[in-house]
Amino acid sequence: MSRSIKVGIIEDEKLQRELLKDILSLSGFNVKTFSTSEELFESLESDFFDVLIVDYRLKETNGIEILKAIKKRYPFIQMILVTAYGDVELAVQAMKAGAFDFLQKPIKKDELIVRIKKAVEFMEIKRELKELRERVGESSFNIDNFVYKSPLMENIVKMAIKVAKSNANVLIIGETGTGKEKIAEIIHYSSDRANQPFIKVNISAIPETLIESELFGAERGAYTGADRRIKGKFEAANGGTLFLDEIAEIPLVTQAKLLRVIQDKKVTRLGSSTPIETDVRIIAATNKNLEKLVKEKKFRDDFYYRLNVIKIEVPPLRERKEEIPYLVDYFIKKFNERENKNIKGVSRDVIKLLNRYNFPGNIRELENIIERGVVLNETGVIEKEDIASFLAVNDSDDFENFDTLEEPLPLVIEKIEKKLILKALEKSGGVKTKAARLLGISERVLRYKINQLGINYPFK
Repeated sequence: MSRSIKVGIIEDEKLQRELLKDILSLSGFNVKTFSTSEELFESLESDFFDVLIVDYRLKETNGIEILKAIKKRYPFIQMILVTAYGDVELAVQAMKAGAFDFLQKPIKKDELIVRIKKAVEFMEIKRELKELRERVGESSFNIDNFVYKSPLMENIVKMAIKVAKSNANVLIIGETGTGKEKIAEIIHYSSDRANQPFIKVNISAIPETLIESELFGAERGAYTGADRRIKGKFEAANGGTLFLDEIAEIPLVTQAKLLRVIQDKKVTRLGSSTPIETDVRIIAATNKNLEKLVKEKKFRDDFYYRLNVIKIEVPPLRERKEEIPYLVDYFIKKFNERENKNIKGVSRDVIKLLNRYNFPGNIRELENIIERGVVLNETGVIEKEDIASFLAVNDSDDFENFDTLEEPLPLVIEKIEKKLILKALEKSGGVKTKAARLLGISERVLRYKINQLGINYPFK
């Protein structure tokens, strides 16, 4: 190992505790010992261990309970349970509780060292697999899964494919749910970088205090809670494309640092002074008016111009309603397969209703509506009754006059979002996880929206 492995030992017998510490310290490990679980968990508030050696029989608790608590709160720490009892059932319990391995006393020095090193190797593999899943993402991307039938969208897709041949940064503008991420995928997978990472970052879903460590990475100890080296998204995307969604949410200070990274093609982890060279193409997206934010001094003009080398504006669904029947068919096929159902289509009344509706949530909202229709329908044809209650406004509302309301569109969308979220919370009994599932968004995004819109509700 190129670094010192940090090992924690929890053992209430002083002689055994000191013996294990001496053995491991002389073998080059960084060792810290604890006599109680209280000491251990207090230390874990600010410290991190690669491996924990946990004695099964402790005066105030047992090792299995400690394993369960550690696994829940610190999943990347590997644990080895030590016991004087060579019980097969106990070994099984330990593995189920989260132990990497199980050792019987008296402990042999060489065996202990081998087990610790294997635990660390396993931990590194787990991290690499997690990063690989993030990096691969939707590697099965197929342009045939992107449904478009309007001349507007045909021109945009052609432009995206044309732009893909260059390395220029791209700024994608469009309302929420219009398919900005799909356009970014088309650009990446049509480019020479197609076999390299396509890393997606939703800025609005990251707490402001963690944005820089997420993007640039951080050395262990760079800030409170940085218990290991963090590989930033720029490093993860090296050679490929970094898709920064909700770019308007980046704080001004971070914008300046991002600008420097884009210009110099080098990134420096927090807590380090050594720059790392990166070859990353930036595709940014937003549903905000960046030019207005620039004038209001809420977005840096130099950063805006660096991102806005090529701009692609994705029109809302209400401006390309000819695509609705094709999108409906695509979503029905998709959810038929997932739900093992055989919904043949939708009634004429449904098409009329959808064509009159203005879709503030755009394609994502249509997808959610059809998903619920497929799940709830039992006749084989989705009827008006299956979906009307899930629209953002009631069927009795004047959809055709919706776009002539005196209030500005962002305010109207905000009101509708709030109404939809409250409706989902009501249906889910205040359980955020269920409400997020009903809305077709992650729980993290739901929490962000609840705070943004100032929603008060008796949550559970």
